[in-house]
Amino acid sequence: MLGVCLIVLFLVVTESYNMPKNKGKGGKNRKRGKNEADDEKRELIFKEDGQEYAQVLRMLGNGRCEAMCIDGTKRLCHIRGKMHKKVWIAAGDIILVGLRDYQDDKADVILKYMPDEARLLKAYGELPESTRLNEGIAGGLDEEDNGGADDYIEFEDEDIDKI
Repeated sequence: MLGVCLIVLFLVVTESYNMPKNKGKGGKNRKRGKNEADDEKRELIFKEDGQEYAQVLRMLGNGRCEAMCIDGTKRLCHIRGKMHKKVWIAAGDIILVGLRDYQDDKADVILKYMPDEARLLKAYGELPESTRLNEGIAGGLDEEDNGGADDYIEFEDEDIDKI
């Protein structure tokens, strides 16, 4: 009788409890797991004392990048370990950097802003109007530039015959 009660109790408990979802991130699959991006909106973080907004100019490798800060200084930025291989930073991204008291030409990357967050920062007046967003490279094409339409060379028929 006691055995039957234990079995019934076990079945009731297991039916009401859902096991957590297996995301398949054990062993080598940890790097290959599903890319379940958090689409949740996060709170917009503004700069504080000792911090500055910057736009990435180029990636240097080894967890470092070169960024142009809003105050006009070009700084070598170190990507901290928590962001390394988790948050991918590319040229043109808007980042929040922590300034160093003892080295003015170096900074530490604290946060990478998503494109919609960067647009909000610009709308709030935190970023200057001259900041160019949505470009892959910070110093992209100007409006008067025709996108390299004159980069090709046109050969005449007599030039081809000489070859």
